[in-house]
Amino acid sequence: MQNTPPKFDIVIFGATSFVGQILTRYMLAQFGVEGELKWAIAGRSQSKLNELKLSLGIAGEPLDVLVADAADEASLRLLCGSTRVVISTVGPYALFGEPMVKTCVALGTDYCDLTGEVQWIAKMLEQYEDQAKITGARIVNSCGFDSIPSDLGVYFLQQHAKQKFGEACSSIKMRVKKMKGAASGGTVASMTNIFKEVASNPALRKTLANPYAICPADHGNKVRQDNMNRPQYDNDFNSWVAPFVMAVINTRIVHRSNALVAGGYSQHFEYNEAMLTGKGLMGSGIAAGVGFGLGSFAMAAVIPPTRWAMEKFILPKPGEGPSQDAQEKGFYDLRFYGKTDSGQEIRCKVTGDQDPGYGSTAKMLGQAAACLAQDISKDKVPGGFWTPASIFGSQLITRLESHAGLTFEIID
Repeated sequence: MQNTPPKFDIVIFGATSFVGQILTRYMLAQFGVEGELKWAIAGRSQSKLNELKLSLGIAGEPLDVLVADAADEASLRLLCGSTRVVISTVGPYALFGEPMVKTCVALGTDYCDLTGEVQWIAKMLEQYEDQAKITGARIVNSCGFDSIPSDLGVYFLQQHAKQKFGEACSSIKMRVKKMKGAASGGTVASMTNIFKEVASNPALRKTLANPYAICPADHGNKVRQDNMNRPQYDNDFNSWVAPFVMAVINTRIVHRSNALVAGGYSQHFEYNEAMLTGKGLMGSGIAAGVGFGLGSFAMAAVIPPTRWAMEKFILPKPGEGPSQDAQEKGFYDLRFYGKTDSGQEIRCKVTGDQDPGYGSTAKMLGQAAACLAQDISKDKVPGGFWTPASIFGSQLITRLESHAGLTFEIID
């Protein structure tokens, strides 16, 4: 654990990655170089880090550059010992993420990332959660589009349900009403790596299929959850719905929050996610098309020859992604419908003003780290593996609405 005050509040590890560069640009715009929040950039290549500073027009500015490699534990210890919070953008996390988590936990350094890899989070919980509780390290996974809008959207709706009805919702649905954005090579690499792991270790299918895979052992919720893996008509939204690709991580994070948030939501809490595709035959057809497309991708990704062909000729490579203009033109509009045990109903929406996976994710990740560094003291929240809702709650919602282009709103 750290014995002397660290030099930095935040260090971005993987600053030269695709999302790391977007995040660095955002941090510069939000916090400057010599402001109240002290931050630095880190990666394994000194020259690439210097090039990043040059591209941002701050080559001569005193923004510290740290060289560290995920495969070099000594360099990771120096990095983690110099900061209060590490942001890691180095994925796929199942391939490269564990050494940083291990080092943060050992030194009591706080950590956040944007992983959507359920199987990796489950592994990290099993190996490091007990130690994190001892050292004081707060580990917060999934601080990007997966899964802050879902996790904090549910939290926001539940807080208002308690205020309005005196009880929380025992069931909530999230539906993607509108969304515009593109995937980067890093995200695709993480997704295809999950299929590689499943192909080599079929036992992982059970972990990925378990809605409570990352919940504490004593969570107590035994409700059978609907994974929404097929097109169907949703009467509560008067629309056909299709499977949502991020549901596999978002639902798991939300269920863990149910177990960790003070007071919880419900011992028999139900939660699912899907995409709205519209009414009538057109809505039905779109839902069927989305379902078929996702199923075909999954089948192709599991089989080595077709996975190789997709990676070689079709899918974006790591380091590739949407342009800055595309990020700024992106957006998302998520709708939540909750119902209490007594039959009371409540709805809210969560919106973002940029591409969900990159422009908006970078802003959410930066504000989550700043919230961890500046707003959530070690005395208030102890070490352990937390979710965005369970550790940040309303404090991060305020930051996101003020500085990250998100809105949280109760609707009729």
